[in-house]
Amino acid sequence: MERYELGQLLLNKGVISRDQLEHALIEQQQTKKFLGEILLEKGYVTREQLVAALTEQTAADEIHLSKFQGIKPEVVRLIPENIARRYNLIAVAKTEELLTVAMSDPADIVAIDAVKRLTGCRLRVVRAEEKEILQKIEKFYMDTASLDETLAAMSETAEEPENKVDVDQLRVAAEDAPIVRFVNSLFIQAIEKRATDIHLEPQAENVSVRFRVDGVLQPTSPPPKTAYAGVVTRLKILANLDIGERRLPQDGRIRIRLGLKEIDVRVSTLPTVYGEKVVLRLLDKEMLLVNMEALGFEPKELEVFKEALQRPYGMIIVTGPTGAGKTTTLYSGLSFINTPEKNIVTVEDPVEYELPGINQVNVKPRIGLTFASALRTFLRQDPDVIMVGEIRDLETAQIAVQAALTGHLVLSTLHTNDTVGTISRMSYMGVEPYLLAASLNLILAQRLVRTICRHCVVSDPDGAEILKEMGIPIEGASISKGEGCRECDFTGYLGRMAIYEVLPIDRNIRNLIVEQAPEDRIRDYTVSHGMVTLRQAALAKVLKGITTVKEALAATLVI
Repeated sequence: MERYELGQLLLNKGVISRDQLEHALIEQQQTKKFLGEILLEKGYVTREQLVAALTEQTAADEIHLSKFQGIKPEVVRLIPENIARRYNLIAVAKTEELLTVAMSDPADIVAIDAVKRLTGCRLRVVRAEEKEILQKIEKFYMDTASLDETLAAMSETAEEPENKVDVDQLRVAAEDAPIVRFVNSLFIQAIEKRATDIHLEPQAENVSVRFRVDGVLQPTSPPPKTAYAGVVTRLKILANLDIGERRLPQDGRIRIRLGLKEIDVRVSTLPTVYGEKVVLRLLDKEMLLVNMEALGFEPKELEVFKEALQRPYGMIIVTGPTGAGKTTTLYSGLSFINTPEKNIVTVEDPVEYELPGINQVNVKPRIGLTFASALRTFLRQDPDVIMVGEIRDLETAQIAVQAALTGHLVLSTLHTNDTVGTISRMSYMGVEPYLLAASLNLILAQRLVRTICRHCVVSDPDGAEILKEMGIPIEGASISKGEGCRECDFTGYLGRMAIYEVLPIDRNIRNLIVEQAPEDRIRDYTVSHGMVTLRQAALAKVLKGITTVKEALAATLVI
């Protein structure tokens, strides 16, 4: 289904104007959202008008699957079974990047968007009878059991491993069909739920499996304890780890293909008293936001960040706790300044996403390749821009500062609570105040807040009352929350957005750093000169109806 065709149909019917269509198409190119979803969000069409247009658009495209020949299993399996069953659809043909999908409800925008996201293909949607689709689903997916059936089979066939490790036995168990199906379904389910991490944790009597979705861990169906060793071994085999070593932590990577998408998975094992815990970090390059406008910056803050990125030398530090999106912010900054005229090098632990045109290096402490040693080498590689994944020690900090003072733009991260705390942390590390003052250009502190699900948004009178008690004016504001629905897994939240505290280093702040002024004095100066704190930035998102009062207060603190 071509997005432009839908827009042209709505234009011809007089539902939208030419300007509205052009604005929506521009946003669609930037956000990769479904055109119908954008038109709905902007209020250009009602849901009834959109459904009518979609129905009319696909009215002539109808097939009888019972008579349709030549469906290839590899085409069908571009769409995971759980998606096919959930939305009652099946892939029937593919030419280049155009995937033809038969649906019982061609106007189901959510289903179309899910298939596009998972397959990465442009879609042509045709209508088919629900019964015929179900018959084809049973035929082509019949050798893939449901998760419940897989778990039942694992319970019946698995045996409790003995304390003595038999590598051959472990390998055989890992190749058992129910084990393979469980691991495959685990990845599919995690990707469908937009999970960033999978936690597999052995306990005394059972196993816990949890997905981290929008920063929060959510439990899901676990395998039986007796099959857990087989699941772990299967993951180790995929990650090229030593399946016989269960006493030491191990790290590896898996690359999985789902449809036309490739997902990188970082694997980390940790021996515990009840067995090996496994954490899988899912890295989907398509989900990486390198468009700075989409990260969550306010216009003024974004201009300050861009101005700092365009300086020829100096240091930009992004700070915040683990999982706050610091690397994504740095990647967006590098993408903004990445041109053939610049030599950009990064040292990371590890490289999470590969960026075209940028030289990225993984640290390997075991062989002596540390942040500090890589930085020294970088300075002999004629760099214009250097990104250091994290400043962890004095040696790394000193080399980064020297690089910033000798004509290089240096970007890095640090773990502190806010922008002013970064100045204190660098001083505590041992960086001389006059060098720190001369090298710093900008400090960003950030957090991630969950955004309200647009499918179930309702007003939040309790949140409004909290803001009133805090003395925050809310006249004309939209204080909202998510009620919980199928699309957000009944959490009320769908996706996350960054909030920023932006501190450009001016002459007065440089003087305060050289004087070794206390944090409170520097903070009072920055706030009195207009710096928006993390708490204020979070509450600004609340007043715009983007996140909830509860989420904003939980994600930030008052110092």
